[in-house]
Amino acid sequence: MSKISLLVITGPTASGKTALAIEAASHLNGEIISADSMQIYRYMDIGTAKPTIEEQQGIPHHMIDIVDPDEEYNAALYQQHAKDCIQDIAERGKLPILAGGTGLYINSIIYPMNFTDAVNDPDYRKQLQEMLVEYGALYLHNMLRKIDPDTADRLHHNDTRRIVRALEVYHVSGKTMKECQQDYRKMESPYNLLLYGLTMDRQRLYDRINLRVDNMIKAGLIQEVKSLLSRGYTKDLVSMQGLGYKEMISYLRGLSTLDETLSILKRDTRRFAKRQLTWFRREDRMLWLNRDKFNDSSSMTKWLITDVKKKLLSNW
Repeated sequence: MSKISLLVITGPTASGKTALAIEAASHLNGEIISADSMQIYRYMDIGTAKPTIEEQQGIPHHMIDIVDPDEEYNAALYQQHAKDCIQDIAERGKLPILAGGTGLYINSIIYPMNFTDAVNDPDYRKQLQEMLVEYGALYLHNMLRKIDPDTADRLHHNDTRRIVRALEVYHVSGKTMKECQQDYRKMESPYNLLLYGLTMDRQRLYDRINLRVDNMIKAGLIQEVKSLLSRGYTKDLVSMQGLGYKEMISYLRGLSTLDETLSILKRDTRRFAKRQLTWFRREDRMLWLNRDKFNDSSSMTKWLITDVKKKLLSNW
């Protein structure tokens, strides 16, 4: 049986993935599956840069607004739900377009990553949950740092679900999370895949990030965070640790001025973009689209559409 054709558009935050994916979908009879770990949450629109109804231009978008901010969600669930979306889109004769910047979500789709065979020990997990209640999140985070400093450095101390999971994996297997990761880049993709990554001059990207933060404030990010807090969503939730949300919570609690908050948010977003680029550059099948080599967005979009038709849809 022939593989489903899948177009992937990724890149760092503020690089223009969403707009490019929408334009591509409008010319290629496509529908978009979001690969963004924050856009899955309802009520979190401005800080996650979700495309508005107007920006979506009538293109169906999937994997957006699927859980509340206090609901648990992970890459395994994303893989299951997004694969169902891709199958449905393809069966209706349309092109699935995976667009977003969460590397693990993208890899869970383009490689046959197996999340179901992971080791587990429910009794030990229960012990950790009891320790969490008695001693607090920092205590578990320090436990993890002693045995798996790499994972501890990547996780905020309030991300207790992932901290507990990492401790459980080490307890059962004696291996860190990194040691347990599958060498998925050696696996064959289940899709007929075409993968594009957006890039540009580093300073230009940073300028776009700074402008995006300013525009989020103008669009009402502070009010959005106030609304989330009024709904009872607390700062210790994984969703509320996302960029833009934890910083605004600190501001609303009087822990920083607005200028200080924006400076921190811009800095941390730039650092996040740098980490994204490091992640994506590990993918040797990535076709890089450098925005600086095109006169404007329109010419880049035309080039992409022509390339996709030639490489992915010639026999479609």
